[in-house]
Amino acid sequence: MKNLLKLSAILVVSTLVMTSCAKKERSDVTGWKLNDTKWGGFEKLDYEGQITGPNLVLIEGGTFTMGLTGQDVTYEWNNNPRRVTVSSFYMDETEVSNHNYREYLYWLDRVFGETYPEVFLDALPDTLVWREELGFNEPLVETYFRHPAYDDYPVVGVSWVQSNDFARWRTDRVNEMLLIEKGILNPNPEQKDEDNFNTESYLVGQYEGNVRKNLKDFKTGGERRVRFEDGIMLPEYRLPTEAEWEYAALALQGNQASEKDELITDRRIYPWNGNTVRYQRRDKNQGNILANFKRSRGDYMGMAGKLNDNACPTAPVRAYLPNDFGLYNMAGNVNEWVLDLYRPLTSQTLSDSENHDWNPYRGNRFRQKVLDENGVPVEKDSLGRLRYRYVEDDEAANRDNYKVGQPFNYLDGDKQSQAYYDYGVHTLISDKARVYKGGSWADRAYWLSPGTRRFLDEDKSSRTIGFRCAMIRVGAPSGNDEVSGHNYKTKRKRRDDRRFK
Repeated sequence: MKNLLKLSAILVVSTLVMTSCAKKERSDVTGWKLNDTKWGGFEKLDYEGQITGPNLVLIEGGTFTMGLTGQDVTYEWNNNPRRVTVSSFYMDETEVSNHNYREYLYWLDRVFGETYPEVFLDALPDTLVWREELGFNEPLVETYFRHPAYDDYPVVGVSWVQSNDFARWRTDRVNEMLLIEKGILNPNPEQKDEDNFNTESYLVGQYEGNVRKNLKDFKTGGERRVRFEDGIMLPEYRLPTEAEWEYAALALQGNQASEKDELITDRRIYPWNGNTVRYQRRDKNQGNILANFKRSRGDYMGMAGKLNDNACPTAPVRAYLPNDFGLYNMAGNVNEWVLDLYRPLTSQTLSDSENHDWNPYRGNRFRQKVLDENGVPVEKDSLGRLRYRYVEDDEAANRDNYKVGQPFNYLDGDKQSQAYYDYGVHTLISDKARVYKGGSWADRAYWLSPGTRRFLDEDKSSRTIGFRCAMIRVGAPSGNDEVSGHNYKTKRKRRDDRRFK
């Protein structure tokens, strides 16, 4: 009898809990029930926050001094120090490897190879970057990218344009994987030509896929496809901006005096502390080289029996100690493309203006989807992507926050700046010049400093330049589990809602 009473009590409590959980949440402004077909079906998610995509690390944003804080030994004055703030974002833990890039090529060949072989050919890295008039590097032309011995080494010979194409492809593959993992789509290796999963095409209904089970539609009571508002799919992978890359490389959080203040104990020349490229703490790693670089003329790796950086030319993408954000090879190994267009006076523009000290970036080309007369995106292109057009200057002329569609030369090359870049005559700077940073296996230690910068045309490549990807952070800057700083949060007060019953 006693056990029967206990069981009855448990059932009553369970029923009350289930009833409480089943209670529909109401709108803050109308009192209407949410996620209820009878009440119109307007949805509100119990969203737990942005997940961390494959190989990404959350970089908590903040303020820092961007630019060269040491001696400008080249006397170019193209990166004067200025105070800026970078929003939280995600960065690849490593440089993109040969094996990563070969997976990309494999997909392109499988999907487009028969009909559009040029898509695959255009994505191939330039392996001839290893050739040199007075050097025996011909074996690397054939082996570095293709041989499994170099699988985990950084891909090189990839242009800025090719790097961006890889990032766009990666966005679609990761989002397709997330839909498969959620049980919404089935894996579909039979995708061909324009009938392939593209995030934007899927979201506007121009790709169906091999559907397993769609989401419940509270509006109709049936099913519906995933929307971006569902928070299942991630924002796009892309190259990091120069400010993001430099901030992530410095990783000054490692020198924070305490968790109770905003002070750092020391600034940094490199992605680690000290003024030397050797490990300085008194432990088993003391004296070890911290990056893969050219120590002096003719010295790329040290001498037999005591190789200093143990790499020639490159090292695996997870070689050496990571910085305080957990990122590998933010100095040395290979230089890395960033998103920015190169202009030497950009730092001066930022220093003179308080309007461009948050997420600074030069290289915007504002664009918008091509729509039909009903405001619906027109049919996707032959590769399965939505069609875009660039914003014209006259469309932006009456706006307050921007006035031109492609502000490449804003305050550095336009009439207002009185600067002029005569490409091929007085300068190699053009609207195709893109920044790369970080130093490489063939560079001296000076270029390992995150504040240094150089440029190369976006359609050219080098044996010393690779890349890694980044992604924006949406929502709380500190992550999903905690809120740092003095962002006071209070629980919503409970009110008498008996009138809504």
